[in-house]
Amino acid sequence: MSLRIDHVTIAGSHLASLEQAFVDVGLKPVYGGPHSNGITHMDLLSFADGSYIEMISTLEAGQTSPLWHVHIAGDGGPCAWAVAADDVAAEAARLAALGVRVAGPTYLNRRRPDGVLVEWDLAFLGDREPGATLPFLIKDRTPRAWRVPPSTQVAEAGLKGVTMAVLGVERLDRSVDLFRRVYGWPAPQIDEDADLSARLAHFPGTPVALAAALTESGWLAERLVQFGESPCAFLLGAADMGTAARRFPLAASGSWFSRRVMWFDPARLNGIRLGLVAEGL
Repeated sequence: MSLRIDHVTIAGSHLASLEQAFVDVGLKPVYGGPHSNGITHMDLLSFADGSYIEMISTLEAGQTSPLWHVHIAGDGGPCAWAVAADDVAAEAARLAALGVRVAGPTYLNRRRPDGVLVEWDLAFLGDREPGATLPFLIKDRTPRAWRVPPSTQVAEAGLKGVTMAVLGVERLDRSVDLFRRVYGWPAPQIDEDADLSARLAHFPGTPVALAAALTESGWLAERLVQFGESPCAFLLGAADMGTAARRFPLAASGSWFSRRVMWFDPARLNGIRLGLVAEGL
């Protein structure tokens, strides 16, 4: 079963700080407006393939968010990922029949700064925060272009879209079994990344990589203690890695599953792990 990333979510205690960090590395988001919960609001950075990065925070500092509060209050960065569903109710029913806990479908909306009301349906999967391990499901009620206005900036820079959600998990074997059971995928490829202090599992042809801590004291182990299982990094597809390296301030590079990966400096992105990967992973 194939999955298509609709968007990924990055949380912070101040939306303006998140926005400025992305602007400083050459990625300018646009303000998307407040959500219908009356507590959170967002920026977004959209890509040519229709996917986007959502930056989320509370409207007022110190508010308790109904979603991803620990990540928002603790400047946790990556917190969730969502996939597009042609029929949210049908996919939710399929997953419930497999024993996955499902909440929804639920209607939500967001009022853009220009007054346009954007509407969609969601379903949340699993026992943790939405999109912590399994993705949450989303389907537009209003035209998709209302929710995801195109950005010419990232297209000109050769960034194609959100290629991969890297999910921090406590046990690699258990999480591999979950994804294979739910989506019928074959066994993943295995790799390691010393910079993330992670053992990686990637399901070929999918936008999913799992990351488990290699040591008890590394970056990923400490993140799992603070924020629990949740996305720990995101990768954007790049048409040409050489062009991207000249265009953006990328601080480190490596290889994942025989593909070149380059990372923005987390120190310049509020600690967020965001990278570029050569197309094809």
